[in-house]
Amino acid sequence: MASHTAPAPIHPGRVRILRPGSASTKSKPGPVIYWMFRDQRVNDNWALLHAANLASSLSAPFAVAFSLFPPPFFLHARARHVNFLLRGLKRLQTTLSSFNVPFFFFKSYPKDSIPNLVDRLGASSLVVDFSPLRQFRSELDEIVERIESHVAIHQVDAHNVVPVWVASDKLEYSARTIRSKINKLLPEFLVDFPELSKKTVEWTGEEPPKIEWDTLIDEVNRQACDVAEVDWCVPGEDAAKETLLGVKEGFLTKRIKGYHSDRNDPTKPRGLSGLSPYLHFGQISAQRCALEARSRRNVSPQSVDAFLEELIVRRELADNFCYYQPKYDSLDGAWEWARKTLNDHANDKRDHIYTREQLDKGKTHDPLWNASQMEMVCYGKMHGFMRMYWAKKILEWTSGPEEALSIATYLNDKYEIDGRDPSGYVGCMWSICGVHDQGWKERPIFGKIRYMNYEGCKRKFNVDAYISYVNKLVSQTKKRKPEGPLDKLLSKKEKN
Repeated sequence: MASHTAPAPIHPGRVRILRPGSASTKSKPGPVIYWMFRDQRVNDNWALLHAANLASSLSAPFAVAFSLFPPPFFLHARARHVNFLLRGLKRLQTTLSSFNVPFFFFKSYPKDSIPNLVDRLGASSLVVDFSPLRQFRSELDEIVERIESHVAIHQVDAHNVVPVWVASDKLEYSARTIRSKINKLLPEFLVDFPELSKKTVEWTGEEPPKIEWDTLIDEVNRQACDVAEVDWCVPGEDAAKETLLGVKEGFLTKRIKGYHSDRNDPTKPRGLSGLSPYLHFGQISAQRCALEARSRRNVSPQSVDAFLEELIVRRELADNFCYYQPKYDSLDGAWEWARKTLNDHANDKRDHIYTREQLDKGKTHDPLWNASQMEMVCYGKMHGFMRMYWAKKILEWTSGPEEALSIATYLNDKYEIDGRDPSGYVGCMWSICGVHDQGWKERPIFGKIRYMNYEGCKRKFNVDAYISYVNKLVSQTKKRKPEGPLDKLLSKKEKN
C-alpha cells in the first residue's frame, strides 16, 4: 500500500510513496529523475516541483525524462496526437534548458528506458506522473518492479486539483456524490503554485543526446499518417496560456461571459473554452485555469461556476471512474441496472445498421450525425453537445451495446485531439451505458438509457446552421494547400 508524504511546499496528500527507498552509502546522493508522462509542462507542475524540491533536500541535481511509446504509439495514437505532443515537448525542452534542467527523450517503452536511465545515472529517486488508465498503470508497475529497491519512487497527481486518491477512496456513482467531497477539499488544494527555482545543483552527469525534432515529426507522419495534424491549435504552454488569458481571444479575458448560455449550442463554437487539448496533454494545469477563473468570478458568476464544474468536478469524476473501475471502457464497467436494460433490448429491431467503416466515413442517413463525425475527422474536435447525440446514435445503429461502445471509443480515440482520455471514455460510457446518469423512460433499443433524437436537437439549436458550419470546415480543410511545413503555419499562428 502506497504511503503519503512529501517535502514542503507540496501538500503531502498530493504525493504517494510507491517505494521509500533506502539511505545511500555514497558520499553524494544520486540525481532525482522525473518521468514526465501526463503533465507535459514546466509551469504549474506539482510533479516537477516535487522533483526539484526533493533534489534540493538531497543537495542533488535533477533531470526530466520522457519516453515515447513506439508504434503504434500509446493507445494507437495517430500523427494528430503524437505530433501535437512532440511539438509541445520541443518547446518544453527549451524552457527546461533556461532552468538548467536536462531533458532525456527516448523512443521506447518506458518500462525499458526509465529503469535503464535510473540505473545508468545512479539515481536516488524517481518521481512519476499519475494517470488512471490501465496501460499507464501496467507500465508503471513494470518500472517499479525493474528498478533497484534502494531507489525511492514517488507518484504525484499533478493533473487534478484534488488528487484522485484524496477526493474519494471509492467508485463514485455520479457528480452529485463526488461534488461535495471535492468542494470541501478545495480550500486545502486549490492554492497558488510556488515558482520553480533556477538555483539547482549543477548537472555533471551524462548529457542527453541531441533530439532531432523535425526528423521525429516526419517519422510520425509516415508511421501514423491516416489522421492528419490540425493547424488551428498551436501546441505548447505559451499557446495554452494565450487560449486561457490572451488579450485578443482569451477564454477568460474575452469569451467567458457567454459560456453559461452558449456552451451547449454547437453553432457557437467560440462559446467553449478551447482548452481541452492543452488539458489532455498537460500543457496547462487545470489548477491554474481554476485559479484564474475564480479570480474573475465577479465578471460572470454563472459562467465561471459552470466552467469550474466542468473543469474540476466533471474531469475529476472521470478520473475517479477510470481509477476505481478497471473496465472503464467496457459494458462490464456499467452499473447493473444499465447492463440489464441494455441486454434486455440488445436484440430489438434496428431501422438502420451501419458498419464501423460507414460510420467512420460519415455515411449514414442522418445529416446531423454525419456533420458531427466530419467535424471530428477534419477538425479534430467535435462539439461537446454533439458528442452525446453522436454516441447515442451509434448505440441505435449497431448490432448491440458492446459493438456500439467499441466503435464509439475507437472513433473518439482515433480523431479527437483530446482522445484517449478518461473524459472521453466516460463520455462514451455516459452516452451508451448510462454511467453517472439515472434510468429514464424505457423505450426500444435504449431501454432505460437516456434518449436523444434529431427532433430534440432541432428544438435545442439551429441544426441547419451547424451542418452548414461543418460543411464549410470540411471544404476549407480539403482546399487548404499549405505553402510550407505545418511548423511554419503554427509559428505564424503563435506570433499572431
